[in-house]
Amino acid sequence: MKVSEFNYNLPEELIAQVPIKNRDMSRLMVLDKKRETIEDKIFKDILEYLKPGDCIVRNNTKVLPARLYGVKEETGANIEFLLLKRIEGDTWETMVHPGRRLKPGTKVIFGEGLLKAEVLEILEGGNRKVHFEYKGIFNEILDQIGLMPLPPYIHESLKEKDRYQTVYAKYEGSSAAPTAGLHFTDELLEKIREKGVEIANVTLHVGIGTFRPVKVENIEEHDMHSEHYYIKKEDAEKINQTKKNGGRIIAVGTTSCRVLESIANEKGLVEETEGDTNIFIYPGYKFKCIDALITNFHLPESTLIMLVSALAGKEYIMEAYKHAVKEKYKFFSFGDAMFIY
Repeated sequence: MKVSEFNYNLPEELIAQVPIKNRDMSRLMVLDKKRETIEDKIFKDILEYLKPGDCIVRNNTKVLPARLYGVKEETGANIEFLLLKRIEGDTWETMVHPGRRLKPGTKVIFGEGLLKAEVLEILEGGNRKVHFEYKGIFNEILDQIGLMPLPPYIHESLKEKDRYQTVYAKYEGSSAAPTAGLHFTDELLEKIREKGVEIANVTLHVGIGTFRPVKVENIEEHDMHSEHYYIKKEDAEKINQTKKNGGRIIAVGTTSCRVLESIANEKGLVEETEGDTNIFIYPGYKFKCIDALITNFHLPESTLIMLVSALAGKEYIMEAYKHAVKEKYKFFSFGDAMFIY
């Protein structure tokens, strides 16, 4: 299967640059994958499509304000860091710019000395292993001096940091938001509960690899990035009970979907666990756990558009994307949503 089969034409003005004022007032395209219909709705209309006994599974990861601007201790040259992954304690894997200036032993100062970093080694691919020194609590310092690591296609600055977080974000560790969840409000979640729909959580820390393009022609040869996840016992039990009672498992976002499909057994049941997943879902994949998906619109030729194509069928998804362009839906992280059931 060729990467080019997942391409579509997207006018640049349809890439959302800022979040909508009211989270649940973004648009929602509803796809019935059995009948292959397309409906145009508003996100809060999702209530109409949820049934008592269903279970929504959301990713409660929290985005770190992981973009840091500092200066080299020796020369005062400007340096940009993007924290990717905690290796151990205060040692992190970090993307740096400009890279050529940062050799092992180089020291960088952030926030006028609130945070200091020393480059320990150059990793494969050019990222750096760095060790941080500070007084106080690391995450509080990050909140003070760090910026949200917005995706490369967003050129506007973000006025409110929390708009690149879900309202239920809990465990810090992501370099990017699980954006399908950005449409939910506390009020909408309460209405969902009142309808008799269960809400379960997984945690997958989204890596910057989620934006990495597929560089091979045949998608089967793509080397998928790895991300860390965990699921608690109480959440696993909610999912399994829903399965046993004949309810639907509805994943909020491709990240929740990837966790569930990584850990489910052949009957679609899951258990409390922690690990890393590099699962790559593309057409031909047989889903074990999820029945439906809430998701945003994804980049052309990305692994995520391949995942939704696996769930609903490639031709149908590509038609839906054409419809989205024609109807001027907004795309990507701050854009509109799709419900596939």
